[in-house]
Amino acid sequence: MTTTVFSVPGMTCGHCKQAVTTEVGKIAGVSNIDIDLDTKKVTVTSSQSLAWSDLVSAVDEAGFEAVAD
Repeated sequence: MTTTVFSVPGMTCGHCKQAVTTEVGKIAGVSNIDIDLDTKKVTVTSSQSLAWSDLVSAVDEAGFEAVAD
């Protein structure tokens, strides 16, 4: 298992959280997504290493910007 942590500064509510969770969850190998709205941190657990570009694209599709920690 691999864990990737990054920030999504624009998330402010449950709808934001759901949108990011839905899009990131479409990436092959993703098994769990934990989002903390207070810190704006997204923790993604996957069965394989994820390409940063795939995460950025998924978050962009949800209408937000991913920022590497």
